[in-house]
Amino acid sequence: MVLYELFFQKFNEIVPLTPEEQELIKNYLTPKKLRKKQYLLQGGDVCKFIAFVEKGALRSFSINDKDEEHIIQFALEGWLIADLYSFLTGEPATYNIEALENAELVLISKPAHEELLKLLPKYETYTRLQLTGAYIAMQRRLTSIISLPLEERYAGFTALYPDIVQRVPQHMIASYMGLTPETLSRVRRRMAGN
Repeated sequence: MVLYELFFQKFNEIVPLTPEEQELIKNYLTPKKLRKKQYLLQGGDVCKFIAFVEKGALRSFSINDKDEEHIIQFALEGWLIADLYSFLTGEPATYNIEALENAELVLISKPAHEELLKLLPKYETYTRLQLTGAYIAMQRRLTSIISLPLEERYAGFTALYPDIVQRVPQHMIASYMGLTPETLSRVRRRMAGN
């Protein structure tokens, strides 16, 4: 795969770039490879990058005082992942980000992000649209959690994210949904009619 190919494919789907604009942005990007189970970010460190997933799968999660994991996001090819609060404020991250598979990433550092916002209005538009989409997804997830029965929540999740269901262990999906693995197993059995 050509370096940054998927990054620019996804960018151009949202905001078309000229070849010159693409070359300008390339100067601000950093490639990064992670091995399965390797961390991109650990809670307590400052998140210095937004990561775009060219290849692989990652998860973002916190760990409570009982050592229980709470997954807040998965990211597959074509998705962005970061502890956005830490990235924007410079405060310590609440979340860990870990590779679930070997991964190839495109990183945009905080200084590169700030510079691109000033230099290129199309980058600002792209960023605004990405943040808007993330906010809408978060709001939908919250509404689903507080208002839908478990079966409908799981059916909605599997319909929206079939690739995650295929590639991520069920206990992690349960964590993302705020369920125990046993509860998710019961939901799946009921939905299968058993």
